[in-house]
Amino acid sequence: MIQTLLIGHDDQVRQTLYETLVKRKHTVTVADPKTASADSYSLGEYSLVLFSAVTASTLDLCKTIRLDPDGKRLAIVTVVNENNIEKLDDVLEAGADQCIIESIYDDKRLHIRLAFAEKMAREKTDQVVTEQRLRESEAKARSILETTVDAIITINTKGNIRSFNKTAEKLFGYGSKEVIGKNVKILMPDPYQSEHDDYINQYLDTGKRKIIGIGREVTGKRKDGSTFPMYLAVSEVKLPDQHIFTGIVRDISEQRRLEQEVLRISEHERQRIGQDLHDGLGQMLTGIGLITKNLSKKLAAENHPLAGDAQEIGTLIKQADQHARSLARGLVPVEFDEKGLEAALERLKRNAEKLFGIECSLHVIGDLDFDDVTQAIHLYRIAQEGVSNAVKHGNANKVTIHLATTDYHTRLRIVDNGSGFPQNWDADGGLGVRIMRFRARLIGGNLEISDVPDKGATITCTIPVIKHRQYKP
Repeated sequence: MIQTLLIGHDDQVRQTLYETLVKRKHTVTVADPKTASADSYSLGEYSLVLFSAVTASTLDLCKTIRLDPDGKRLAIVTVVNENNIEKLDDVLEAGADQCIIESIYDDKRLHIRLAFAEKMAREKTDQVVTEQRLRESEAKARSILETTVDAIITINTKGNIRSFNKTAEKLFGYGSKEVIGKNVKILMPDPYQSEHDDYINQYLDTGKRKIIGIGREVTGKRKDGSTFPMYLAVSEVKLPDQHIFTGIVRDISEQRRLEQEVLRISEHERQRIGQDLHDGLGQMLTGIGLITKNLSKKLAAENHPLAGDAQEIGTLIKQADQHARSLARGLVPVEFDEKGLEAALERLKRNAEKLFGIECSLHVIGDLDFDDVTQAIHLYRIAQEGVSNAVKHGNANKVTIHLATTDYHTRLRIVDNGSGFPQNWDADGGLGVRIMRFRARLIGGNLEISDVPDKGATITCTIPVIKHRQYKP
């Protein structure tokens, strides 16, 4: 049932309209334009306002109703005498939605016109309800967005920031007004900053996901230029008129700090064991070997039947000594000087050629300089695992190790000509790959793996702004 406000002078036109509205099951309130005003009635109760004639007072009242907050949603219909068509412009200017021009005494035409008016009133009411629900939904979404403990950022397909919640402001040090409309790469250090747009374009062109719906640990950059490790989960929303990406960011600086401390202690113990092997067991085996060698010579000079056994024991002791020293070098691969990593990688190259029978090459570009020797150790371990994977799992016979350093980042890359990684390797996640990624994260880097079936794989570890990186919990 439609609530209708009928405004007009007490005449036959108003009476006809009233009777017809009642027949059509309207609840009708009748008002005289001379005494009626927008304040006289609760406009929110009505969905249709019907003026029975066009006069100066009805036009003024129509304007007033339309300007009222509740009046904006009303369907307003005015009867215009067919002899006063020139008043149509005044009626439309006053805010009416529809006019009834034909004679209202044609019952059939009047019912048709009122049916259209009812339809308009219902549509406007439905629109108001929809808008209200939408506002409530948006309010809830904003409330959740602003109160969540995670930073939430939305961007469009061009990478421009659409929203930036309070937690994101605290995490990155920017106010939302400073970043909305700007490209999201301002929140990334090099080299990710320069490569970000290519990631989006590649996904839009190929549909191949690297992070969307998966989540990964990356490096973020604050307004003050400092960087920090963060976990980023990206989701995609396709709407009829727009395509947006939502990123949920969590600062994991404290987690990385604890992991670094655990690994630092682990590496310290590894080095201690390596040094003990070299200085303790190694020296003892060397001494035993010399004693055995002298004993063997004496027994041989006496033609003693055990001379051969003594010589064999000496050989075994020498092999054990070499094995112990090899283990020690594996546990402490990087010397504590500026060329330590390059020297260790050169030794890794030679060992790979000797042990695996492959062609292995090393290319180093730039000056290597690490604030913390553990960074060099982790890069070495990643290279060690990468070369081993290429041979054992990819059946490669050619491996190239690239190490390049700039003012902005250090990048290690292992390229092989093997069979590549098996299908769905990323979902299954072998232990070696997980360990490499873990080591990359601990030094603030990012590990990426790409492969072409039967043409080899490439493992890339990038550490951004290595000399100026700061982790702030």
